[in-house]
Amino acid sequence: MDLDDIRAAASRIAGNVVRTPLVRCGELWIKPESLQPIGAFKLRGAYNALAELRPAGVVTHSSGNHGQALAYAAKSFGIPCVVVVPEGAPAVKTTAIAGHGAELVIVPPDQRVIAAEKLATERGLTMIPPYDHPSIIAGQGTIGLEIVEDLPDVEVVLIPVSGGGLASGIATAVKLLRPDVAVYGVEPELAADALESLTLGRRVSWDTSRTFRTIADGLRADLSDLTFSILRERLDGIVTVTEEQIRAAMRHLALRGRLVAEPSGAVATAAHLEGKVRQGRTVAILSGGNVDPELFAQVLQGS
Repeated sequence: MDLDDIRAAASRIAGNVVRTPLVRCGELWIKPESLQPIGAFKLRGAYNALAELRPAGVVTHSSGNHGQALAYAAKSFGIPCVVVVPEGAPAVKTTAIAGHGAELVIVPPDQRVIAAEKLATERGLTMIPPYDHPSIIAGQGTIGLEIVEDLPDVEVVLIPVSGGGLASGIATAVKLLRPDVAVYGVEPELAADALESLTLGRRVSWDTSRTFRTIADGLRADLSDLTFSILRERLDGIVTVTEEQIRAAMRHLALRGRLVAEPSGAVATAAHLEGKVRQGRTVAILSGGNVDPELFAQVLQGS
């Protein structure tokens, strides 16, 4: 994974993915990937993968946003798409996946990968994983190119971490362009497998009974061998935030930045608000805004 891969991805997705602006929110700059057509950054990687691989049909497993992105991209390319989601996935995400024309398959949380691989074999579909693929990572890395171009004197970048594709791509782009910039991953305390993995120096997997405790439904995946190797090399560290800190960041973004963030999308802002990393000209990635309306209303009311 290098700058050539990420720049090639930027060329492929140009005109099909929104080049999101940096939005000032107090002393913080927000990169609102919630403004993408599917409401999350995942469209960058999904579109790049289909543009590069040109498959005849695709399948994936997803907590929601990657499924939306792949369904949207597959519709653009005119190919069939099947998305396997876990039981309990937010309806706002599953409804959108089906709305983009994909076939939706719902399974127990720990059966997502197995079910998707089985469908790939049975139907001759190409598996497009949510993060464990160079084309996906390169697509997400285009965010890093844009950050450095729009804020050349950036000092700190904060990125949500789940399976690690987003953080791997952005960290690679930023560190290769600006090695002096501090790049941190952010996780919920209740799904901190990446922090444990990097601390121990080996990849650690958390059971779904642990990760599904967090409100941040998009940050419940484990790192892959690929993303672990990239993050170990590129990140300056990983910090964690509590459930209440995530909710507070969602309120802050809505009331101060006029930006809608799902819980997963708010963790980077939460880390900044809580002083979890060193101060400086900081960009926080707002990775998605696909939040359940009822939950969002509760968060805004402080409950």
